[in-house]
Parts: sequence; structure tokens; C-alpha cells
Amino acid sequence: MKLRPLTGTITALVTPFNKDEVSYRDLEKLVEYQIKGGVDGLVPVGTTGESPTLSHEEHMDVIRSVVGKVRGRVPVIAGTGSNSTHEAVELTQHAHAAGADGMLVVTPYYNKPNQEGLFRHYCAVAEATDRPVILYSIPGRCSIEISVPVVERLRAKYSHVRWIKEAGGNVDRVDQLKRALGDDITVLSGDDVLTLPFMAVGAEGVISVASNLVIREVAQLVRLARANDFAKAGKLHRQLYPFFKAIFLEPNPVPIKAALARAGVISSPAVRMPLCEISPANFAELVKALAIIRR
Repeated sequence: MKLRPLTGTITALVTPFNKDEVSYRDLEKLVEYQIKGGVDGLVPVGTTGESPTLSHEEHMDVIRSVVGKVRGRVPVIAGTGSNSTHEAVELTQHAHAAGADGMLVVTPYYNKPNQEGLFRHYCAVAEATDRPVILYSIPGRCSIEISVPVVERLRAKYSHVRWIKEAGGNVDRVDQLKRALGDDITVLSGDDVLTLPFMAVGAEGVISVASNLVIREVAQLVRLARANDFAKAGKLHRQLYPFFKAIFLEPNPVPIKAALARAGVISSPAVRMPLCEISPANFAELVKALAIIRR
């Protein structure tokens, strides 16, 4: 499989539900909406896709559905992380067989391994595929951070581990990674609100929640930043900022699913328990923030 750039605007897809079942019709509709909007890549069954509450069969069916609908038009990066190394390896192997172009692998949650355990975990995943493995560091959700030395060790050992989704909320981490590895590491923002500041210090795009709906706007923000037009990018960022904040007023992906359903992109805002529907007050704030972009 020819390696394609994993940069720019990459959407962390929601998994649409019809009541409590995966709605593959809505999923395919969402994928086509993304392609027409100019997305650079798609991530099915990441944490935005509610992967912790999908069965293994659903997990793989969603990946196969997205790969089939995309038909090679953009890279598909499957979420294959788990707090069990055995499970992460198994999901990676299945995603590889399903035709995913790469894997997004979140740090093990709850277990809180030390850095050596984390290194071995990612080694096991990297040895299960020869396709790109994107490290995913999100300490706010998983309580651990992938240290820069571990990133360096993984990059030195595996040529296909040269990307990281950085969602620790710290611009300094981008500086640390780029100082240590330079062009040998591709940093992607894992937080819409930090896309612009991250790109100002060396990140090359975003794995975005907001772009599930406002794909053209997020893609334009990223294009402007990559062209070093930070004056225009800053203006667009300020316009998008209220929406970036509103989609995290409640646990992801509750607000973005509500926004997608309101826009008619998917049929239902349903999420799986233990998540539940957005509160009326926060929904009103979400609608207000979206109106600022659409006017």
C-alpha cells in the first residue's frame, strides 16, 4: 500500500446510531459529506467514535464500511487502541486486513503503565502492521502521557511510527517533540481549539472533532496555517472558537452528534450509555455558537 501524507484536516468520525444500533446508512452519508467538504483523512472508531462501547464485531464493521465508502479517495486511519495490549494488537491486525491506511492508537487507559510498559505496548502494536501507527497521547482521559524519550525510542525502532496526535493541551509539548525529533515526527493537534497555536510551532494538522460538521471551515483554517498566513488564520480561528468550545461543553461526542443531527447530516444524536443526551441549556449554547459561523 502506497503511503499517503497523514497531515492536514483529518476528521475523528462519530459513529451514528439508530436507537442503539450502528446506523451504517448515516455513517456512509457522513463519509460522503466529509469527502465533498475536502477532508484530508478520516478516523473511524476512535474515541470520538465511541469505540469503548462498540463490540469487536461493530468495531470492524465500521472500519470496513468506511474503507468501502471512501474507495481510496482519502486515507482511512482506524482507531485500534485499547487498555489491553492483546486487544490493541488484535484490532490492529483486523484493521490492517480490512484495508485501513493507518492506525490511531491511544495510550492504555486505567492501567496507567510506566513508560517502559508503554514502550512495550506500542512495540507490540507496531509489530502487528507495517502501516503507519499514530501515537495518541491524551493524559486528561488516560492519566498517562507518552514521554518524549519513548517517542524517540519508538521512532528509532520503527520507520512507520512517526506521527503523534497530541491532546495534552500543552503547546510546549509540540516544541519538545520537534526539538527532539525535528522532521522525523509529524505532530497533529488533538484539540480543535489548539490547532492554530500548535501549527504555529510545528504541528502539521489536526485530528478534529469540529470537522465532523464544519469541515470546510476547519480545512481552510489548516490550509491558512500551513501557508503561514497567520493573520487570516487567526481571524478564522476567532470565528470558530465559540463552536470549538461548545462541542466540549459535555463529554465528547455528545455535543457534536447533537449538532450533526440538527444539521441533518445524521438522523439521530443518539449516544451509548453511560453517555446521555445533551442538556437543553448546553444545546442552546451550541446552536448559538454554530450560528456565529453560519451567518
